[in-house]
Amino acid sequence: METRKLGRQGLTVSALGLGCMGMSDFYAGRDDAESEATLLHALDRGITFFDTADAYGPGRNEELVGRVLGPHRQKIVLATKFGLVRDPANPQSRGVNGRPEYVKQACDASLKRLGMDVIDLYYLHRVDPKTPIEDTVGAMAELVKAGKVRFLGLSEVNSETLRRACAVHPIAALQSEYSLWSRDPEDGVLQTCRELGVGFVPYSPLGRGFLTGQFKRFEDLPEDDYRRHSPRFQGENFQRNLKLVEHIDRLAGQKQCTPAQLALAWVLSRGQDVVPIPGTKRRKFLDDNLGALDVKLTKEDLAAIESIAPPGVAAGERYPTAMQGFLQTDARKETR
Repeated sequence: METRKLGRQGLTVSALGLGCMGMSDFYAGRDDAESEATLLHALDRGITFFDTADAYGPGRNEELVGRVLGPHRQKIVLATKFGLVRDPANPQSRGVNGRPEYVKQACDASLKRLGMDVIDLYYLHRVDPKTPIEDTVGAMAELVKAGKVRFLGLSEVNSETLRRACAVHPIAALQSEYSLWSRDPEDGVLQTCRELGVGFVPYSPLGRGFLTGQFKRFEDLPEDDYRRHSPRFQGENFQRNLKLVEHIDRLAGQKQCTPAQLALAWVLSRGQDVVPIPGTKRRKFLDDNLGALDVKLTKEDLAAIESIAPPGVAAGERYPTAMQGFLQTDARKETR
């Protein structure tokens, strides 16, 4: 397995990570036995980078990942997140908490659920608009000093916030959505990461599964699947985005790979400091994703991909209105 470095502080991970969210939340068809098998299969296939969060489940995903991967602790790099708060009485309700006193509380709770003594990469899931980023990162830095966390990360922040955070403590990685239909980081964040020596971790590099071609109709989404509430999966947006998938499928056929492999190969081609974390809870999809590492894109391939998936190609916002408000970007592209 190829490895890549995140940041300048010595964090090295597999070139492809595994996002674990869907094993416990948001996406339908959960199966703990298959999820456990998928985690172990990922380890056998050379994946060392595993991503979870306290909001997934909530809490259940950390428990799952910790239970299965805990016995293999020395072989893995474990990333988790805090700051996105869910109301137990109303799971659909979201809030953000980046207050310094909450940082230590959240970390201790995650360590307990994971059954581990240290978190390798600890992210702020979303920026708390009521708390200066300097205060939040300052509290996170205290966790590093206490030996509870090895490296720090941020998620969905703009360049200004990233600069302010780095002035307090080195940031190893920035995690944001990035794929053929979500290219906001190219507005400046990617450049800022490279200037500051921050690695970049794309989540949802397969467009929440849409870019794989597995969804042909809105009705293909199970009733309890989060994506039914995602603007890009609804109405006219779904049909317009389906055209993009058809183009990807055509190019994948020419490369003799699957649409998922083509989409992931494109993300991997963005730089050696980019480590995508496609999520899956099934071994067969994990193996398909890993095949992207063998897909080599030529200049002609990249030009062809750019012609069908330029920035702003996706129809619809990335999130429902309430969650969209938690995102920071350097610039805002109009969706078509």
